[in-house]
Amino acid sequence: MAKTITGVVASKKTDKTIVVTEHVRLTHPLYRKQYTITKRFMAHDEKNEAAEGDKVQITETRPISARKHFKLERILEKAGVKHVEAEPEIIAAAKEEKTTEEQA
Repeated sequence: MAKTITGVVASKKTDKTIVVTEHVRLTHPLYRKQYTITKRFMAHDEKNEAAEGDKVQITETRPISARKHFKLERILEKAGVKHVEAEPEIIAAAKEEKTTEEQA
């Protein structure tokens, strides 16, 4: 039976490959303290459809490369829109347009 893992895409820098991070919260049997274990899995994404921050489900498959033996099964939840700062040249150009409109 193939393993199925649910996690969040941590990286999508390589072609057709995603890195999925799985967080597991456990309780120590003797001390009853909770702790978190984080595991990272490389998975094959044939269509490059997953993005960073997406919640995905991956399944175990035959080895695709030395470190990759999971494939993307489905995307459970898309990530929100990521805020990207505008470049300083664009900001300066927008300010210049605004001042010329106010003068006219």
